[in-house]
Amino acid sequence: MNDLTVSNIERQNVLNNRYAVEVLQEDLGFTGMFFEGEYRFTKKMVADFYEVDERTIERLLEEHSEELKHNGYVLSKGKQLKEFKLQFAPVINVGSKTTRLGLFSFRTVLNVGMLLTESEVAKKVRARILDIVISTINKRAGGGTKYINTRDIDFVTAAIEEDNYRKNFTSAVGRCVQGHKNYKYAQITKLMLPDQMDIITRAAPRMRRRSLSVERFIL
Repeated sequence: MNDLTVSNIERQNVLNNRYAVEVLQEDLGFTGMFFEGEYRFTKKMVADFYEVDERTIERLLEEHSEELKHNGYVLSKGKQLKEFKLQFAPVINVGSKTTRLGLFSFRTVLNVGMLLTESEVAKKVRARILDIVISTINKRAGGGTKYINTRDIDFVTAAIEEDNYRKNFTSAVGRCVQGHKNYKYAQITKLMLPDQMDIITRAAPRMRRRSLSVERFIL
């Protein structure tokens, strides 16, 4: 796996793993303000967490605007901001005349940590991200190894790609085969003939390469 600070695709691979993100939120203990079904954080809260000044966060918002928006950063205004201020005015400490306020989701907080190169806290968060992503994938795959021989560069990339491939495959079956929305990967493969599974297995690397090419174009 490339350094998370330089690879947009690999940052997104991690952030798309919702199970790992949930574990990371509990592990880091950074909960923020629960609003509209998820935890939200202000720019100051994110800056304080990573022990950097707010201008550093503003720079990241300018340089990686689309990526951060994709992962949950919003500029709250109008009715939404009014409701948010009514609930959290003592916490956010913004003036009554404030008409726009940037809010980060927890995924965006992790995204910021993957981009920050000048924060010691961010470095520790990135190390924790890799540990937990690997552990989560391992548990979901039925493995018992925790952090042994798994921080190898090839293992991390392959594990994340394999987990994403399995999720995409089972989702496609759920959409296309009526009555089987809850089947797991292992259950589906058991129902398939060996020759059919062999074709899919051999095609999977090409499918992943095409997916990555499209992702690079989009991002």
